[in-house]
Amino acid sequence: MGAPVRTTKGQGTTPLAKRKAWKALQAHYKTMQQIHLRSLFADDPERGGRMTAEAVGLFLDYSKNRITDETVKLLIELAGESGLRARIDAMFRGDKINITENRAVLHVALRAPEGESIFVDGEDVVPQVHAVLDKMAEFSNRVRSGEWKGHTGSRIRNVINIGIGGSDLGPVMAYEALKHYSDRAMTFRFVSNVDSTDFAEAVSDLDPSETLFIVSSKTFTTLETMTNAHTARAWSVNGLGGDEKSVARHFVAVSTNATEVARFGIDTANMFGFWDWVGGRYSMDSAIGLSTMLAIGPETFRAMLDGFHQMDEHFRTTPFERNLPILMGLLAVWYNDFFGAETVAVLPYEQYLKRFPAYLQQLTMESNGKHVTLDGTAVNYATGPIYWGEPGTNGQHSFYQLIHQGTRLIPCDFIGFAQPLNPLGRHQDLLLANVFAQTEALAFGKTSEQVKKEGTPDWLVPHRVFEGNRPSNTLLAERLTPETLGKLVALYEHSVFTQGVIWNINSFDQWGVELGKVLAQRIIPELETKEEPALSHDSSTNNLIRRYRRLKEAS
Repeated sequence: MGAPVRTTKGQGTTPLAKRKAWKALQAHYKTMQQIHLRSLFADDPERGGRMTAEAVGLFLDYSKNRITDETVKLLIELAGESGLRARIDAMFRGDKINITENRAVLHVALRAPEGESIFVDGEDVVPQVHAVLDKMAEFSNRVRSGEWKGHTGSRIRNVINIGIGGSDLGPVMAYEALKHYSDRAMTFRFVSNVDSTDFAEAVSDLDPSETLFIVSSKTFTTLETMTNAHTARAWSVNGLGGDEKSVARHFVAVSTNATEVARFGIDTANMFGFWDWVGGRYSMDSAIGLSTMLAIGPETFRAMLDGFHQMDEHFRTTPFERNLPILMGLLAVWYNDFFGAETVAVLPYEQYLKRFPAYLQQLTMESNGKHVTLDGTAVNYATGPIYWGEPGTNGQHSFYQLIHQGTRLIPCDFIGFAQPLNPLGRHQDLLLANVFAQTEALAFGKTSEQVKKEGTPDWLVPHRVFEGNRPSNTLLAERLTPETLGKLVALYEHSVFTQGVIWNINSFDQWGVELGKVLAQRIIPELETKEEPALSHDSSTNNLIRRYRRLKEAS
């Protein structure tokens, strides 16, 4: 237990293109690409009620996809041939399936209930997780109640999370998604960009005596995060009379580097740890979620964790044909690798989920944007589609035109809720009517005959035809609660994992983010030196550096 899990017999060693189900799907696709959703529904009156799955309070209608029962059968066979069951078991067991970093992948342990056991290198990590959660809860209660005071004795009213990547996108998304449940007497802001404007705008109207900073960096060395953290430190200390001791009352850390945290001036008693088996983009339910817990309170945070865990258990135990994350992951593979769809649109019809598509961008594209298999062989098929989206109904008045009548096939995930968190007259009925109308329009379109029957002049008919046959999933839940948010995030986490297993890639490293960061470290002194630097980059980069230096000096 705990050893790296490389591909072994029965776990995807057969190249993808040589798997029996893959070949069958290639032949099947040639038939399916000729069939319109209109025909599929006309030939199967029960399709809309049959091609659905429901679990842990989420309802998935996948009937408006360009599939038949045979498609689903072949995709599930592909999952079997790819060793998906073994990979799921290995992840939940704590095996080191992130082979390039020799790490376990255990975001599922972050929401495991007390009493469960998950082992890494022979050690049960669940008690460690709950020890950190308890520490977070104790701190959050002190801040929220006013017991925790700033350096001058003022109550903390403002919280600023400083992080980047998963240390920012998760907390930002969760705060916006759960704002309805947050303490409105407190202000929460998030700084991630090394662009100075991000920090300046975040603190422009705040009182340092009432402001707490959470510095989220596992190593406490991340360039962007620590640059912003030191700027925040200077702003805070200057605003509190220059007393360096004030740092301990206005800064806490989410990190594992106690030495650097202490050097910064943060009391290590206020350092909240996490583990190398937690990837950044999977960390919003770890100590990285401290700002979320401060906003919504420990009990509400634990309700979100329970939602995560419910989806984890569904994913772990449910047969593939009724497994929501697996069905969604297999459908993503179907469109990405057979139809050549390069993007997926995620369209939440819930304003509180306005940052959800941006959060999914990192989760999906950092995970599966890979060009080699687990054994280092170059892939010869598409991986990692581009995820994007905006809340409905706003998107309908911008990019939906391209989805409906453009030349690209864009599978869509629609997310809706039956009960609004802010009931106002007819709003929710109008909102959900648009969800159902858009999926109907995408699937069935509008023929030239239908357009002509409306009296449309012949010259205008082509412009008003909707081809249809545009696929979509619809996810429905009762209402957006913390528990529901946990379920949704875990749903996409495990869908991404499913896709990665099919493609036989490592969904849990991110070497692609490193090269630019390394080169930036080389360029920084070339921009800052007062002497003309000796440059050895390509001619474009050299020219840009010289141009920037001239422009900077001219200001």
